[in-house]
Amino acid sequence: MARVHALETYPSARSSAVLEIATPPEAASAFARDVIAGLKAPRKHIPPKYFYDDAGCALFERITETPEYYPTRTEMQILQAHAADIGALVAPGAALIEFGTGTSTKARILLKAISNIAAYVPVDMAEDFLRREAAAVQQDFPHLKVLPVIADFTTQFVLPEEVRAQPQIGFFPGSTIGNFEPHEACAFLQRVGKVLSPTAVLIVGVDTVKSSKVLNAAYNDAAGVTAAFNRNLLVRINRELGGNFRPEFFEHHAVFNRDLKRVEMHLASRKRQKVRVAGETIDFRAGESIHTENSYKYSVEGFQALARGAGWKPVAAWTDPNKYFAVHALRLEDGSPARGG
Repeated sequence: MARVHALETYPSARSSAVLEIATPPEAASAFARDVIAGLKAPRKHIPPKYFYDDAGCALFERITETPEYYPTRTEMQILQAHAADIGALVAPGAALIEFGTGTSTKARILLKAISNIAAYVPVDMAEDFLRREAAAVQQDFPHLKVLPVIADFTTQFVLPEEVRAQPQIGFFPGSTIGNFEPHEACAFLQRVGKVLSPTAVLIVGVDTVKSSKVLNAAYNDAAGVTAAFNRNLLVRINRELGGNFRPEFFEHHAVFNRDLKRVEMHLASRKRQKVRVAGETIDFRAGESIHTENSYKYSVEGFQALARGAGWKPVAAWTDPNKYFAVHALRLEDGSPARGG
């Protein structure tokens, strides 16, 4: 579990928002540790959470605008169509807690449509990006308490004191749940159950299983934005860990593995080469890849079964006409923090 320290006050129109910030040495050492361990593994890999430095966040927003990438616009259509249904699950004076915020575009749909929401708590690791988004939301929704938390949302963290006693609605859009291995997704949902109050509602966006043609196009856009997003991970390693990767010597590969129901994303070495990272030398064979991301796809029933295994009770599931995407509403099975984790 990542630990957070150094509380910092961030002024808003209504109140002081508390940011929980991991100390730079700790954050840097975790990044270095994960990267070196992954690159030295028999099958090289790097956790996808490290995609999201400021440049990575900006590139991902460009991905969502490509014609091939359907998840973002489809999820937004579902949220707009069913915001009233979601609002009916929310008690007055609730806090909306968004895990892995990025831009606040989807949260804004709920903030506009649901009058019961009194506070917004965006949680993310990208500090500068999060600060800008929090300030923009505060300006556009001056009646809200906006309380950004800088933390690794994949770990258990502490919510700001101002919202701990309020009704809560957790929000995890974007099908980010698919980036976890299924057992990790279960553990994540259990941790979320411990972060949120026992009576909280959790709204989760989940990409569904569909044709290989649609999925492969979504992760291999013609403009090459996803390829740039993938390679930006190497740029970040060079900048923060003293690496000497040549991103142009790595190819972006993404393909749907139907047997495992996941899109797999890799960076494949174009040639035999040696790379230095954080004082370590890493050998690459020609064609050897770094596995940078999995994106699991779930049927509605499949995700509901996973949620039940993590202690959550499915309340509702909404899809688009093509059934390309689903938005799930969950509550804790017995009104107490999720077991395990």
